[in-house]
Order: sequence, then structure tokens, then C-alpha cells
Amino acid sequence: MTDCNQKSYLGSLSVLTSLFFIWGFITALNDILVPHLKAVFTLSYTEAMLIQFCFFTAYFVMSVPSGYLVEKIAYKGGIIVGLAVAGTACLLFYPAAALHSYPLFLTAFFVLASGITLLQVSANPYVTVLGAAETASSRLTLTQAFNSLGTTLAPYFGSLLILSTAVKSADEIKLLNAEELSIYQAAEAAAVQNPYLCLAAVLFFMAAIFALLKLPNISTETQQQETGLVDDDRNSAWQYSHLVLGALAIFVYVGGEVSIGSFLVSFLGEPSIAGLPEQEAGKYVSFYWGGAMVGRFVGAAVMQKIHPGKVLAFNALSAVSLVLATMLGSGHFAMVTILAVGLCNSIMFPTIFSLALTGLGRHTGQGSGILCAAIVGGAILPLLQGVFADHIGIQHAFFIPLLCYLYISYYGFRSVSST
Repeated sequence: MTDCNQKSYLGSLSVLTSLFFIWGFITALNDILVPHLKAVFTLSYTEAMLIQFCFFTAYFVMSVPSGYLVEKIAYKGGIIVGLAVAGTACLLFYPAAALHSYPLFLTAFFVLASGITLLQVSANPYVTVLGAAETASSRLTLTQAFNSLGTTLAPYFGSLLILSTAVKSADEIKLLNAEELSIYQAAEAAAVQNPYLCLAAVLFFMAAIFALLKLPNISTETQQQETGLVDDDRNSAWQYSHLVLGALAIFVYVGGEVSIGSFLVSFLGEPSIAGLPEQEAGKYVSFYWGGAMVGRFVGAAVMQKIHPGKVLAFNALSAVSLVLATMLGSGHFAMVTILAVGLCNSIMFPTIFSLALTGLGRHTGQGSGILCAAIVGGAILPLLQGVFADHIGIQHAFFIPLLCYLYISYYGFRSVSST
């Protein structure tokens, strides 16, 4: 790789980190909106998890179309369109809150995730090919660290802005007169509207900036040259077993991570755990995502020396131990152990993603679409955990992410033995 390319790639990677930050911020805000909308609409855990279901289902529905679109308009075009779609979705939160419509909220979540899906399909493989193949996991982990910075800050600010107004129970609302009810509903609506109006403005501004920027044009041929890959006679990415198993690993990883994050506010509010009010519990969610941020910065350096598969297996087994301790413990011990899982999550997504794309050559684009479609695990597994939480309680329902981390440890060990 020439010095000119190195400088160009460094600048491009620096700009791309802003995308990872913003979609991390938006995704983590869901963890704050779940308990807020659950209270506002008096939902069960299963009904509240429809938020994550609609959000992450978009990854499954839109990943393949996004892959085709990126082939037509290139990575840069995909980024611009993705930002514009996400910005439009943020505007939908305004009428959803004003009309007090849960279905409209769910629609907004789906459209928002559709835009983020296009960003993911464009940006993740872009980062893996902007440099040497042997450091792809490290490079993607580093950029994902800024994604974690967004997920760390979002719960704190979301708690201050969205959970600042205490939600009244159905019985309390019945006691309000017409004027008091109008004031209360306006306050609840504004708590959601204002943050998402600001996000819409940021997203449209970023789309304009990317439209003006000059980014390297990475073609299929460029991918093969940069990664040193030579295509074999396989005609589809589906013929690579490590990609298929990697897609399943992405499915369970996102499902496990989102399952924990979605229930943290409610779990920390349990009398047997910490008994925290919603606004205070929401702030602690930042520790969960903050652990992932710290771990990614550390992991980016560690994986320069240690095989990524070994690091992945170690982190997954550590997560298994922590989730098991949470299920068996109580009080602040259970609170600390579940928050510490975030540190273990740190390197999982980027490591699985880059390991799964290794050796795909001209099928890299298709492989990226398959992996992004597997993010639908964030729709299915939290909903499943919601069903169990309604029947056996939040704490015991954490067996769902425990099983997820067991499979991820298997994938890590397998990637080591296959190299």
C-alpha cells in the first residue's frame, strides 16, 4: 500500500468514526424509550419489546436491498441515503408523540433502523478494506469503539431528557381534569419530540457533509488487491461455512446484547436488586455500554498481538460467568455483574464481523449483507426474553443471553482452529 493511500485511508477512517458514533447513540436511546413507552402506554414486557422487534426486524428486511443499493450507488452514496432516511425517521417521532400513537412509534423505529441498516452495510465492509487484511479486526474494533462512545452517552442524556418527567399510572391519570391532562400529555410528548428533532437535524447535516467529502472509491477489484485475496470457484457467499456460522454468531450476539440492555432499567428497579427509580437506573445503563467502549479501545490493541478468535472466546466465556452470577445473585452484586457484561461485549461484533468476511473476495458485499441481516437477532431474542420475563421474572429470563454467549465462545474457538 502506498503512502498516499495510507494518508487517504486514515482521513477516511477518521470521518467514518462519526457514523459509528451517531448510530450507536440512536440505538442505545431505545433502552431509555422502552421503559418510558412501557409506562406511557401501560404495556407488558412482551408488548414493550415490540420496540426492539420493529427496530431490529428492519435489519433483516432491509439488509439485502441495502446491499443491492450499495452496489449501484457505492459506499458513499449508501452512507448519504442512509443518513437521510434515518433523519426522516427521527421526524416521525414528533407526530407519534403528539398523537399518542404506539403504532406510529413502532413505524418510526422501523424506518429509523432501515436508515441505520444502510449505514451498516456501507460502513462496516468499507472499514475492513481500508487497510491491511491482517489488521481488519483491530481496525473495525477501533471504529466500533466510537460506536460505543455513542451508546455510552445516549442512556445518560436520554435519562435526563426523556425520563425526567415521571410517568403517571392509569389510576393517577383518571384523577386529572381536562387542563391537567392536556399539560401532562404535552410534557410527555415533548420529552420524546425534542431529542429526536435534534437528532434529525444532526443526521441531515451529516448527510450534507458526506455529500461534499471525497472518499476513496473501493471496488471489488480494490477489495481483492487490498486484502490479498484470490477468489475460488464458489459462486455465493453462502458457500463459505465460516460466514454462515458467523451470521449465526451475529444473530445471537446482537440478540443477547440488546436483551440485556432493554431490561436493565427495569431490572435495576427491582426491589431485590437496587430498587432504583427509572431516571437513576437509566443513567447506570451508560456503564453497560461504557464497558463496551473501554473494551474496544483495549481490544483493538490486544488483537494486534493475539488471534482475534482467542480474544472472542475468552470474552464470551467471561460473559457466560457474569450472566450466570447475575441470575444466581441479588442486590448490588447482581447489579455489578450484569453491567460488567458490557465490557465482555466490547470486541464481539467487530471481531465476528471481520472473521466472517475473511477470504470472501468478490463475495464480500453479499457477505456483509448477510451479516447485517443477522442483526435481526436483536428483534427476536429480546421479544422472546420479554415473554419469559412476563412469566418467570426478569432475572431468570437472562438465560437467553447466557445461551447466546455460549455459542459465541464456540465460534471463537472454531475460528482459531480453522486458521
